[in-house]
Amino acid sequence: MISKILVPSDGSKAAQRAAEYAVDLASKLNASIIILSVVDQRSLIAQTAPASETPRHTIEPLEDYLKEAAESYAGEIKKLCDKKGVAATILIKTGHPVEVIVKEAKRSKSDLLVMGSHGRSALSATVLGSVSYGVIHNDKSIPVLIVRA
Repeated sequence: MISKILVPSDGSKAAQRAAEYAVDLASKLNASIIILSVVDQRSLIAQTAPASETPRHTIEPLEDYLKEAAESYAGEIKKLCDKKGVAATILIKTGHPVEVIVKEAKRSKSDLLVMGSHGRSALSATVLGSVSYGVIHNDKSIPVLIVRA
């Protein structure tokens, strides 16, 4: 029985579509959702975000900017959960997305992982890096449902 669904989101259209699918599924199964957003540590090399791109129009560390963005799109999914009457929690983590997603799925004892995919080929995913591809091939014990954009 599925009672806990982990929904990783990067704010993309594919992730949003997967979240919508997960919320509908959770609603039908009376399951809860864990919304996970991972700030990729590889993009954090002591950079700052330009003032014009930040919510407060001030220069701020890139990590803070990315966390705010992650909180924003995770918040949108939480609103969708609230609208459908689905219990949801938000987690914002920093690290390598594939590793953090797999670790969190195990830690939270999630019954299902629902992720979006941009539909890259296996070769493209291997060369360019695909989080969904990495999660599927990293751990075989967690069921993963991939929703295409």
